[in-house]
Amino acid sequence: MKKRVLSIFAFAAIILFGLLTSCAGETKDKSSDNSEKAVVTEEVALDLTAGKAIYEAKCKVCHQENGAGLPPSFPPLAGSDYLMADAKRAVKQVLNGSNEEMVVNGVTYTMPMTPQVDNHHDAVAVINYVLNTWGNKGKTLTAEEVKDIEIVR
Repeated sequence: MKKRVLSIFAFAAIILFGLLTSCAGETKDKSSDNSEKAVVTEEVALDLTAGKAIYEAKCKVCHQENGAGLPPSFPPLAGSDYLMADAKRAVKQVLNGSNEEMVVNGVTYTMPMTPQVDNHHDAVAVINYVLNTWGNKGKTLTAEEVKDIEIVR
């Protein structure tokens, strides 16, 4: 009996861990819930700690804690020539996902990426974090700079 209970507990823990760390996790649509409408200011979007929290919740499973990725499936974000070439494109990919082939540091990646966030502020926050972490020396974007990116679902 004890073995069965432990087995069920272990299985449940594994499932819970997978759900909590899913790279393709869903986010709550704040625009449709008037009772919990979050107010995200530009200052929060530029705060790298907000971006770090989003990265840890949404991106870390695929791109790893150190941003090294998991070649040949998930590209690195640390030292990524592809990322540094077009930060606005990265915001678009975080918002809408991507099915495009990409070449990162000379390696071709074809694994699709699902949308990770549901608003421009969160996308800017996480991309600003990535652009300025693991030795990356990127600029910081503002939500104003990416407001023209259409969110497609």
